[in-house]
Amino acid sequence: MTTMVDTEPLERLREWQRGVRADFPILTANPDLAYLDSAATAQKPGAVLDAVAEFLSTTNANVGRGSYPWANNTTARVASARERIRQALGDDNSDSTVEFVSGTSHGLRAIATDWLAGLLTEGDEIIVPFGDHQANLLPWLEVRDVLARQGVRITVRRLPVDPASGDYDHRALPGIVNDRTRFVAATHVHHVYGGNMNVHRIRDVVGPDVPICLDAAQSMGHGPVSVAELDVDFVVFSGHKMLALPGIGAVWARNTRGPRFALGGWAGTPNTAAIVSLEAAFDWLDAAGLDNIRDWTTALGVRLTDGLNRLEDVDVLGCQRSLTADSDVQRREGIVTFRHRKVRSDDLGFVLASEGIMVRADSHCQAGRDTEDRAVRVSLHAYNTPDEIDRLLAVVRRCEGN
Repeated sequence: MTTMVDTEPLERLREWQRGVRADFPILTANPDLAYLDSAATAQKPGAVLDAVAEFLSTTNANVGRGSYPWANNTTARVASARERIRQALGDDNSDSTVEFVSGTSHGLRAIATDWLAGLLTEGDEIIVPFGDHQANLLPWLEVRDVLARQGVRITVRRLPVDPASGDYDHRALPGIVNDRTRFVAATHVHHVYGGNMNVHRIRDVVGPDVPICLDAAQSMGHGPVSVAELDVDFVVFSGHKMLALPGIGAVWARNTRGPRFALGGWAGTPNTAAIVSLEAAFDWLDAAGLDNIRDWTTALGVRLTDGLNRLEDVDVLGCQRSLTADSDVQRREGIVTFRHRKVRSDDLGFVLASEGIMVRADSHCQAGRDTEDRAVRVSLHAYNTPDEIDRLLAVVRRCEGN
């Protein structure tokens, strides 16, 4: 949605943010370092680390494998984490399920191979993004190729994008939707451009029966995500990007359009410690306030884009209408990617690192674009500060003379 963004949270939430930052041991132990790579993986609050340590040191056991108290506790905690995810998504649908996976990439591929492949028949069509994270493209192309080897031909259509805003183009979408459209994949927040992709508009175009799968890797834990408002059928996310441990993620499935989703094969032992961390992360996020987190990181992004836009040799990628502090269009949600015309992005990343500023330089895993769009990505969370943004801008400004 295109709305005026509040540019005052940096003042209004200053004391709140100080308390938030103090919850992260790795940051309090390294006050001179600026971690600006949260889209790759987020740092962990003490409450998450404590929950994992408490579980492993008091009641660690396998899930669903025994009837003694430790095993019962583990089984109950895994079930509780599933309900916690449903609660976080605002889901009150009794048909829905939550499956734990290792992360977003695993979850999206599981939907493709364990669910979508069995749904499609000769002549069917699917619509997927070709310019988002490659984890949200390659599984759908894999399904097409697997079915082709079985003699079943399907068509994979490109989800259209508005070149001006960077959002999905809901005006062009009706031109590719037809009575053979069986599935749509989309991304909630773009991992390079930081834009909310306005997924809620897709349902109005495709109608009430087409399943929609949402990659929420960059939105879960960064702001509210409501399955009722988005009206999607799958939500897939990674725990490590939302303050939990690596190696855990989830697939939420609505199970009202198409067959019921279930992971294929023998499940084996889940990553119980990481599941515990996931529930603890949701608890911490609720206590901090997802609206506050979104407002804070968006405001930091405004400060960064406005500063970068003032530099002659810097190009900020994505929507150009939202770069200045007085812009009234939708802002980047905590992710800003830019390119310097005179300094290679990997060199700039090295210079920033030498100044204690950690960013992502190149290798953004964007489908079809890594080799031609080398750039520096800054990605933020609630623990980041205006001072860190100003430090980064000062280093980039010094490069203007090169």
